[in-house]
Amino acid sequence: MSTHQHPPYPHPPLVVEVSGDFACFTRPELKSERFSYEVMTPSAARGILEAIFWKPEFDYVICRIEVLEPISWFSIRRNEVKSLISEDWVRRAMADATVRYDVEGDRDQRNTVALRKVAYRIYAQVQLKPHANEHEAKYREQFRRRVAKGACYSQPFLGTREFSARFGEPTIAKPIDECRDLGVMLHSIGYETSGETCRWFRAYLEDGVMQVPPNGLELPSAAPAKTRT
Repeated sequence: MSTHQHPPYPHPPLVVEVSGDFACFTRPELKSERFSYEVMTPSAARGILEAIFWKPEFDYVICRIEVLEPISWFSIRRNEVKSLISEDWVRRAMADATVRYDVEGDRDQRNTVALRKVAYRIYAQVQLKPHANEHEAKYREQFRRRVAKGACYSQPFLGTREFSARFGEPTIAKPIDECRDLGVMLHSIGYETSGETCRWFRAYLEDGVMQVPPNGLELPSAAPAKTRT
């Protein structure tokens, strides 16, 4: 869906390895029943890098993701609530003690199909924004030092916050020996005043490596989940 190639970059990519016992990179089109992509999405990879080191002066551009562990699945069924809480509801509940939330009436059982024992190697570039007043090298070195020390602003996670991620410097681990068509995958999500816009790309796994284009094709997102009023 997107044939855009990365421009030539003046520096080699930043590299970090992440792993975890479980992961769920939920397909946006299947929000009611969570079903993971087979491989980490670029959006999830960017979120992990930003949890390690982030500044408003730059963005991460994901170049490729290497899969270091065989793709393995598991499923769980849990009780969840159907609706999302709204700011207006919170304000009313704080001001009026009679406002209650009946979790029994809003409960639903949902199935999750997720990944077990995952490990990835992420390659990314730093793209400065127009208002940046520092050299790119400063941000790149700060990122490398934080990875070496295991420092992060917030705990990185693998798709959902309940599946924490470990991270560290790259090793000599080789990508899995597997090729497959991963289909249409979420590339990134744009947040505008008019709402969310999802960007997509056609993903392939070639010898355990998924190449990521710099941009995806924009399409309107699905309707948001029902909000509790």
